[in-house]
Order: sequence, then structure tokens, then C-alpha cells
Amino acid sequence: SVLPSPAPPGLPDRFRMFRSCEWEVLERSLNILQASDFYWGPLSVGEAHAKLQREPVGTYLVRDSSQGNCLFSLSVRMPTGPVSLRISFQEGYFRLKNWFSDCVVRLLELVVAGTRNNPLHFDEIGGTPLI
Repeated sequence: SVLPSPAPPGLPDRFRMFRSCEWEVLERSLNILQASDFYWGPLSVGEAHAKLQREPVGTYLVRDSSQGNCLFSLSVRMPTGPVSLRISFQEGYFRLKNWFSDCVVRLLELVVAGTRNNPLHFDEIGGTPLI
């Protein structure tokens, strides 16, 4: 068993304690996210949905999750309106449904590519396919 290391400088205090190998994954992924144009940081679900309401179907953004047990959320403009899905982080991997990666941006690339031919159905969004 490894004792969790303290949060490196620059990472938000709200993240729970991680093992040192998880911190490396998280810090690298957060740096890549912050350089992207679709990461909005601490944006509420209401603010995210309001921004997406005016956008074309399929537009998405990543934001900090408001759930204490989740780091990030993916908010997407669906035909029925905006929805948000939690991106979990377990054992050094970010996960969304059946996809996983050690980088949030790479995870989103996998999801975008994978849903073009095989839409995802989430109970959270009423069974509406995510493409």
C-alpha cells in the first residue's frame, strides 16, 4: 500500500487524494485539458447547459464535475437539449461507458470516433443515442 502524496502545486484542492502514479496521470491530463479550447473548468451544470443550448447538436465541452466523487463532466448538446455525463477516474484511467484512457482528451477522441458508427445509449439521457 502506498500513502497518497499531497496535491502538487497548481492542481485544484477539490481533488481527492491520489496515489503518486495517479497524480502524474491527473496532472498530465489536466495540463492537456487546460490547453484545449473545450475545457471550461469550474462551470456549473446550469451554465454549461445554457451555453450549449445555443449550439449545434453534437457540440460538447468538458468542465469540472460538481459531484465530489467525480473529477470531470462531459456536457453535450443533444437533439433534445444539453445533457451532462460524468467522466470517472479509477485506477489511473478516465472512463466513459466502455471507453477508457489515461488522458481525458484521448478518451474524448476515442468516444467521438467510436460513436460515429456505434452510438452510445445512456440511461442518464433517456436512452437517446450519443453520437
